[in-house]
Amino acid sequence: MSWLLVAPVVVTLSTSVLCFLAVRAPALQRLISLLGAVTLLGVSVALLIEVWTAGPLAGQMGDWPAPFGISLVADHLAAVMVVIAAITGLATVIYAMGELDHRHESMGVQPMLHSLLAGVCGAFLTGDLFNLYVWFEVMLIASFALLVLGGEKAQLDGAVKYVALNLIATVLFLGGIGLLYGMTGTLNMADLHDKVRLVENQGLLTAVAVMFLVAFGIKSAVFPLFFWLPASYHTPTVAVSAIFSGLLTKVGVYALLRTFTLIFVTDVAYTHDILLWVACLTMVTGVLGAAAQNEFRRILSFHIVSQIGYMILGLALFTPLAVIGTVFYLVHHIIVKANLFFVSGIAKRVSGGLELKTLGGLYKGFPFLALLFFIPAFSLAGFPPLSGFWAKFVLIKASLDLEAYLVAAVALGVGLLTIFSMTKIWLQAFWESRPEGAEAPPPPMTRREAWLLYGPVAALATLTLAIGIWPGPFYTLAERAAGELLDPSAYIAAVRGGLGQ
Repeated sequence: MSWLLVAPVVVTLSTSVLCFLAVRAPALQRLISLLGAVTLLGVSVALLIEVWTAGPLAGQMGDWPAPFGISLVADHLAAVMVVIAAITGLATVIYAMGELDHRHESMGVQPMLHSLLAGVCGAFLTGDLFNLYVWFEVMLIASFALLVLGGEKAQLDGAVKYVALNLIATVLFLGGIGLLYGMTGTLNMADLHDKVRLVENQGLLTAVAVMFLVAFGIKSAVFPLFFWLPASYHTPTVAVSAIFSGLLTKVGVYALLRTFTLIFVTDVAYTHDILLWVACLTMVTGVLGAAAQNEFRRILSFHIVSQIGYMILGLALFTPLAVIGTVFYLVHHIIVKANLFFVSGIAKRVSGGLELKTLGGLYKGFPFLALLFFIPAFSLAGFPPLSGFWAKFVLIKASLDLEAYLVAAVALGVGLLTIFSMTKIWLQAFWESRPEGAEAPPPPMTRREAWLLYGPVAALATLTLAIGIWPGPFYTLAERAAGELLDPSAYIAAVRGGLGQ
């Protein structure tokens, strides 16, 4: 088995353990965390290059052959998601060093960040459903710990909603796993691709598919299962909010993509029709919720919900172009959304709050920050030539190709309302003068704070521009990933050792 398959999980878990051991030495802990994040990025890029060159990779833990052992698999989708997770993790680690005080660092933020990344990478690379459940639980434990660090009332309130809904999702997921194993005798995803076709009671199989849809739908925050997200994502520290917004719901979307292209494809007319309705309603409710908010991070939280709808839309349409759009949208959105939360943190640091009515004058006082907000905000809204334009264009083109004109109209309308929300933030927080009677802003940043806070934001904004200006390589990558999802023969052959039986 290629060491690159296990490296992302080994690196993240090892870094987490070493950071815990260095909890009483903050400088050493920060150094270990940074080196671990850089190493994760290095091995994830190496994994993507290997997959790009040789095709899907698979390995069996403990040398137990599939489908009896634990399979690790990396196709183009899994590899690129691990790379994007590593980029987001590195940016968050650096940003947290500038944001967090000694009290928060001593509570274990850095080690828990790497535990969260371990769960994310494990979920992307696992090849069987039970271990997908295990990595979801690793993510849930780490994210709950990060959510409650500090012990403030709003954090605890948000954490209760977050955990309660995610535990319901876990019970549904585990119940679905048990039923599916009872029908097929396997949980290896490549093996399930063939075994589900042999199930006599296809109606029961469709019911199990709906259980998975609901479980992953809760974790993705789709309509009507999303209300835990805007109730919790604005409560922790900004660094934690950023990595949550970038990665957690996307693991749910990844799980939907994987299972509803590889396993649950025997009743596409039913399951994907549900997904189409869910996608449209998710887009609309999310963007309307954002339009009603007046707090920076609450607006961004509702927009997570709205943008998840676009990703589900590509899976629901289930054409090659639509699935390409979903993969492209995933890559674009993780970078953009994490960056917007980072920007909100800097705005809070320089102005003292996040309520739009208390902000103002940021363009005049901090023009570079205004530029760094403009790039991801209007990429989210779909302005050309930013990355969000290409992602939305591909999905709308796929809708029009199927003559789904109402769906295309919904996607366009939600994009216009996204512009409204981003413009509201721009006008009130950046363009208008600071309101009279507002509290005096905090003292200026130190040079160290400025480098640590602005550096990750500038890097992610540059990446957003690069994807928008040179979309060709990213589109080709999304095209390969979509091709493997719709025709999983290479994935299955890799898991079975290339024998294909």
